[in-house]
Amino acid sequence: MIWGMCLIFVAGGLRFVHAGLIKNTGEIEDKTAPQEEVNVLMFGVIQFSESLNYVYETTEAKIAKIGQALKNHEGTLQKLGKQTEQAAEVEKQIKEVIELLQAQMVKQQAQTKMTKDWLARMEEEEIELKTKVKRLEVYLNNSTPTSIKELQARAEEHSNILKGLEHLTHFQKENIETQNKQLSKLQKIVN
Repeated sequence: MIWGMCLIFVAGGLRFVHAGLIKNTGEIEDKTAPQEEVNVLMFGVIQFSESLNYVYETTEAKIAKIGQALKNHEGTLQKLGKQTEQAAEVEKQIKEVIELLQAQMVKQQAQTKMTKDWLARMEEEEIELKTKVKRLEVYLNNSTPTSIKELQARAEEHSNILKGLEHLTHFQKENIETQNKQLSKLQKIVN
């Protein structure tokens, strides 16, 4: 394309050089340009065509570099987009885990409270039973029972119930301690 433009300029220049000047009368004066002017003109046309060619090639190289830079930036943007999506997914998973841990903590706290309340009732019942047994022993010592064996059986039964309650109370205390430890671990994880 550039060479075609150069040829057009050269042809135009030669036509100008060989054309004669038109006189006022309409006759063409046959004056040809000296060889030196033709050479200078040809040299200028060649330099102009080389300059155009250089501009064309450097512009094409710059456009190629710009295109490559755009492709690189697009790739980087795509990577950043994927990383952003992955980070959002990880954040979502972390939030879900925290919500699950918080729900588990609430359940654990409610269960611990229920167990503490139950244990407190059991301790009250144990105290009441001990009091009843002591009253019964006092009553037995102060009165003449109709059947001592029957009273001894009842006392033994009450004693067995008390022992069972003591074992159950001890078990529930251990259970509460275990739940408190688990609750502490969950609180540390959430915080």
